[in-house]
Amino acid sequence: HSIVASRPIFHTLPYYPFYEEIDVDFVYYSGFSKIQKQKSLNSLQSNYIFKFKNRKIIDISTKSTSDLGVKLSAFNLKVKYKNNYFFVECLFQGSKTFKNGGPYRDLLSKNPKDAKRDKRLKESGELIHFNYFDMIFPLEPKDYFYNWLYINSLYRNPGLAKRILEYDSFSDIEFNPKRSVNCQARAVAIFVGLSKSKKLEEAMKSKESFFKVVYGEKHHNKVEQLNIFKM
Repeated sequence: HSIVASRPIFHTLPYYPFYEEIDVDFVYYSGFSKIQKQKSLNSLQSNYIFKFKNRKIIDISTKSTSDLGVKLSAFNLKVKYKNNYFFVECLFQGSKTFKNGGPYRDLLSKNPKDAKRDKRLKESGELIHFNYFDMIFPLEPKDYFYNWLYINSLYRNPGLAKRILEYDSFSDIEFNPKRSVNCQARAVAIFVGLSKSKKLEEAMKSKESFFKVVYGEKHHNKVEQLNIFKM
């Protein structure tokens, strides 16, 4: 089975907002097998390159045809906190704080797939905020915590960070914008944009600094009223 679908490609920009989102139509092959996903991915990427001849694209997901893209999946990327290494996906799921429970810290040491599927994440009422080792992140902007977490983790993996700077466009064949907000390909595009604009060090100083650089004036006034940093 194949149908025509549309997915975003995130092209990096060396200035605010550090990326642009370009929707690309492609042939989508249904099925969950890696072969089907990679057929879809090849269609998506070749249609993009047909339009933008000189761009270098890489898919960031476990289904990527690139070894680097697989390593940069949130299911494989690890970051050191104190004396332990954690998967980015586990840190994300293990920081969710709900009205009736969480954060579920046991998720930090689980397999990323199991962490994501943990039924408590669906059964604990509404999401209130993210609690990352007692650093509180609000729910707005919607991808603030995920982007901070992912970019911070990539920043702390200098070998991978250096290699990804060779690319300027990023897809995630597992991402469906109708179903989710957070996207590792978008986060990578922002990381590369921050690097190229020499804003990365500034953004990495603190979560407040990251907020100012990445979300800019657009949210700034709203934030002043919310006083989210006093939480």
